Amino acid sequence: VEEGEHRNALLRDLGEMRDLITELLESERLASGHAALHTEAVDLAVLVRELVAAQWPDAGLNLQLDEHLGPVRVDPMRVRLLLRNLIGNALRHSVGAPTPPVVSLSSDAAGQLRLSVRDFGPGVAEEHLAHLTEPFYRADSARQRATGGFGLGLYLCQLVAQAHGGALTIRRAQPGLEVVASWPITTGRLDTPLTPSRA
Repeated sequence: VEEGEHRNALLRDLGEMRDLITELLESERLASGHAALHTEAVDLAVLVRELVAAQWPDAGLNLQLDEHLGPVRVDPMRVRLLLRNLIGNALRHSVGAPTPPVVSLSSDAAGQLRLSVRDFGPGVAEEHLAHLTEPFYRADSARQRATGGFGLGLYLCQLVAQAHGGALTIRRAQPGLEVVASWPITTGRLDTPLTPSRA
């Protein structure tokens, strides 16, 4: 196909199909227990900064990262997948918002790791909250393809959090939406076959 808009449209469609297949395969591996976490000691503050610098250097994201958390055992590939989806969603829904998304990393008194992404966009209605982690669910059924996404991102994020022994929670932040992935901080091994929670 010759250079031009037709070729560019085909490449965009092929890219979308590739991304969809990748997300479908990863969600199936995580949900069915046919995958294992490959954990290592990771400085998550460094991981977040490197990911943001590589993918969204000009987005103006507000990073609130606990630099004293120290290395924790996680599957870095799956955590990057989680962050790419959460930050990508926040940026898509922040177009025109006066404040850029906030990405925070912390731990609580109960020993839980807390990865949070909050946007300041229009948010979603209360009745949609319980359905946002369902595969292919989209709160705005009229949304155009140009806005991106397949309705799998939050579902994948939930599976990643569950695979680490935790959960994904979503709340209306008014304005915007906050999504929090949390799981117990551990220095032990997690690289065993997955049996994710169905909760």
